[in-house]
Amino acid sequence: MASVGTEERAEPEKDVCTASRLWHITLSVAGAAAPLKEVRRGLEQLAHDHPFLLTSRYANDHAEIRYWEEARDLHDAAAVALRLWGEHRASAKLPPWEIVGLEVVGRETYHQRIAEGYGPPPASPMGVHPF
Repeated sequence: MASVGTEERAEPEKDVCTASRLWHITLSVAGAAAPLKEVRRGLEQLAHDHPFLLTSRYANDHAEIRYWEEARDLHDAAAVALRLWGEHRASAKLPPWEIVGLEVVGRETYHQRIAEGYGPPPASPMGVHPF
């Protein structure tokens, strides 16, 4: 009988571990200078291809992309974020830049930072904008 009770308790814990959560992603990329119009057009296409994109800021040699990702845990969210630029580079005609920074924080942490006056302000206005 003790094993039955243990199995019953283990099942809900398993469900909690596999539930998806929201993660706030900030992806920074940089590289050789590219024409601003091409960078903007590429980021706009990326936003179209990846509908959860909140905002992008760009210059001719770097960009920052901020968005929400749904994933089981931080490792999964980071893995998706690290693939984002490379997987969309050809389809969105993005510059051949490399990822130079990645921040992944849980939804609660993101909102706590904002409430305490730390971290970047919420993405506003949304969309693609120059630095």
